Amino acid sequence: MKVSNLRLPRLSLLLFTLVVSVGVYGQEADNEFSISAKLNTRGELRYGGFKADSLDNDRIANFILGSYQLDFDYKRSWLELHLSPKQAGVWGQAAGGGLSLAEAWALVKSKNGFFAKIGRQILNYDDERILGYDDWTMTAPTHDVLKFGYEGHGHKVHLILAYNQNADNPDTGNTYYSDGIQPHKSMQTLWYHYDTPSSLFGGSLLFMNVGMQSTDSEHPKTYYQQLLGTYLSFTPKHWAVTGSFYYQMGRQEDGIPISAFMGNAKVQFTPNDIFSVYAGYDYLSGDKYFALPPHGAFGMVFHDTIRGFNSIYGSHHDFYGAMDFFYLDSFVGNFTPGLQNLFVGGTVNPVKKLNINLSYHYFAIATNLDYVPSKSLGHDFEIRASYAFSDFVKLSAGFSYLMGTETMAILQQLEETRRMRWGWLMLSITPKIYTTTWQDKK
Repeated sequence: MKVSNLRLPRLSLLLFTLVVSVGVYGQEADNEFSISAKLNTRGELRYGGFKADSLDNDRIANFILGSYQLDFDYKRSWLELHLSPKQAGVWGQAAGGGLSLAEAWALVKSKNGFFAKIGRQILNYDDERILGYDDWTMTAPTHDVLKFGYEGHGHKVHLILAYNQNADNPDTGNTYYSDGIQPHKSMQTLWYHYDTPSSLFGGSLLFMNVGMQSTDSEHPKTYYQQLLGTYLSFTPKHWAVTGSFYYQMGRQEDGIPISAFMGNAKVQFTPNDIFSVYAGYDYLSGDKYFALPPHGAFGMVFHDTIRGFNSIYGSHHDFYGAMDFFYLDSFVGNFTPGLQNLFVGGTVNPVKKLNINLSYHYFAIATNLDYVPSKSLGHDFEIRASYAFSDFVKLSAGFSYLMGTETMAILQQLEETRRMRWGWLMLSITPKIYTTTWQDKK
């Protein structure tokens, strides 16, 4: 199935209609301008977890990451502008990492709840499993999109449109997009959310049509994959029950058909402000065959259908273990045997401004493979703690220990995956530096 891109004239007409509907909304003369900063510095000590070029490599890595961002904001009743230059990278990296424009957007809104937002922006929806801002990576993804929407009376509807190019007039006929800085060639997304008046129940529907271009520079072709699903939440007193289900179809960049799905459920109990406990389960479908045989021989195994679920642009770090071992660092040969994640944990606040979280994950593949002893991948134990010195200064730390199985070692082709350790310490400083307001002269 292929969903065609909306034509630019239609988009322009829709934007014009929206702007006209805004009209002279609020002739009031209040203006606000502010400058904020976001400085994150994190040191990490790793052993294992990422594939080595050689089995003789000790795979011990110690480094410091930095992310430094300035936010410039202008606001008035019907208009908002946002600009965020950002530098991120490893301390000592050549050229100091990279300076980029993390966000740059304009938002026009009306009294009756309609809005239009255009430019480079964060896409953050529901629990962030599919579309999220994974700022843990220091280079969290943002998207060049045009977004229309309505929010009011418990209803939210967002339509997101994107079309990306590497240049304004490439020789390949205005279709080439390999190696682009955005994650897709084109995208059309429709999101609807409803909250009951008491906010006891909430539900979302999501549809995405994502165009990914093949890497053949001579004859590039865009293949479209679709994702359809729902997210539900139920929050009675002291409880929070959430769950989601998503199905993927269409074709991958190489033209192979896709038929994949994922589902999850989580229950959390919070009797007071001191502690809470939670438990949940994730299931992501997977493939049964390697693109590269498990023993490292050269050759290909033909896939007639891709069944490994791709969580698109979700915040993986929040769900599948803090070490980001799954769905960021793929298995050998880009093989995706799926994932089962059974987890339990708890959070405690022993003193004001101090938060401690303990969790356990049991990981397993989702498919039956005849060359591994079991589905089990291993057991992951994690502890995280944070202390807020003020409203804009926070120190946090964490440690993870993953005991891998023989199945993990086979699928990663590294014995070191049997015992992996990772610790980190991070300082976050997010002050508002300057704020001013003024009125237009009448």
